[in-house]
Amino acid sequence: MRMAQHGMGKGGWFRRLGPGLITGAADDDPSGIATYSQAGAQFGPNMLWTVVLTFPLMAAIQSICARIGRVTGKGLAANMLHLLPRPVVQGLVALLFLANAVNIGADLSAMGAAVELLLGRGQVVFAVLFAALSLLLQVFVPYHRYVHFLKWLTLSLFAYAGILLAVRIDWWAVLLGTVWPRFALTRDACMTVVAVFGTTISPYLFFWQSAEEVEEASQEGVCASLLECPDLAPRELDRIGADTLVGMGFSNAIAFCIMLTTAVTLHATGVTDIATSADAARALRPIAGDLAFLLFSLGIIGTGLLALPVLAGSAAYAIGELHGWRAGLEEKPGNAKGFYGVIALGFAAGLLMLFLPIDPIKALFWSAVLNGVIAVPLMAATILVAGSRARMGQFAATRPQRVLAWAATGVMAAAALAMFLL
Repeated sequence: MRMAQHGMGKGGWFRRLGPGLITGAADDDPSGIATYSQAGAQFGPNMLWTVVLTFPLMAAIQSICARIGRVTGKGLAANMLHLLPRPVVQGLVALLFLANAVNIGADLSAMGAAVELLLGRGQVVFAVLFAALSLLLQVFVPYHRYVHFLKWLTLSLFAYAGILLAVRIDWWAVLLGTVWPRFALTRDACMTVVAVFGTTISPYLFFWQSAEEVEEASQEGVCASLLECPDLAPRELDRIGADTLVGMGFSNAIAFCIMLTTAVTLHATGVTDIATSADAARALRPIAGDLAFLLFSLGIIGTGLLALPVLAGSAAYAIGELHGWRAGLEEKPGNAKGFYGVIALGFAAGLLMLFLPIDPIKALFWSAVLNGVIAVPLMAATILVAGSRARMGQFAATRPQRVLAWAATGVMAAAALAMFLL
């Protein structure tokens, strides 16, 4: 790939980062911000351990997803069809689309609310404008240009690290809350853990990173499958490892900052119920000042613009692979009508939520819980693909990779089970 070939020359470190960086950054979308904010506000620093734990687990499963795409030259859904009955894969992809549509609606609502906080009006109007902007960019701007826009948008996440400079922090309490948390094992606590896990280790990220490895190889004009070009494997697999570690590390570090911000401000002052990311920004203003409020609000808009194409695109890739459609953000609209139609349908379904009598707060939280539940079978199927010699040949996932990925699946399953049992 061109990013790998440029090495570490001028700007080389940034060019080497691609699908992993964008995938990790897109994980901190407005709905994720709301979940992390609620966890911090409700439990203080005692939920910080969750985003520390999710880093190695997330990196393990995402690196396997990227590996599958780069080795086989096909996306995750296409590979699953070789190991699972078609109706099972169709059911999992349908759940993916449903969860993504709810996420898109929640993100658009949060972005519009952030603009309204800054300007005093225009929540629905700006939500529609953001949807139209993101859809038009995906449909009419080729991926090789659009990807640079996405990569630079990742910088918007630094707003949440900047907020920590504007508030006072008891770092000893933070350390204790991270390594020795204190909270009752109630159903609410278990649901919050599942929501944090679900919004961090989200199924749409699996499909996106796998598909983008294929997309970038095609766009760069290099061999799409390492099975056909094994001489490229050492360099490409090293790149995937570094890209994924940086991307997932970035994602979880920002999630830590968001949760810590609300823990040391809102929870410390008795504000324990945050329903949306906009609520978090609004509540921060009298406690942490105008700068924290501004950074939090702008961050919501920037992360939303980054996450929307990932949410809509991941479902389109999965459905396109199921039906054998031409799929890809480099394709012209006339050549991939089904693919772009799914993207448009995802935005339409998300926008519809703004006008239906559906509680967006409950929909937001339960979409995170739903992600946490459906991630378990999807992770299991992904690991089976990655370990299959028939699909992956000599580049099947190593034993340590599979062990860590199965551990991640076990943690997700245990959290979901605890939620239903308590």
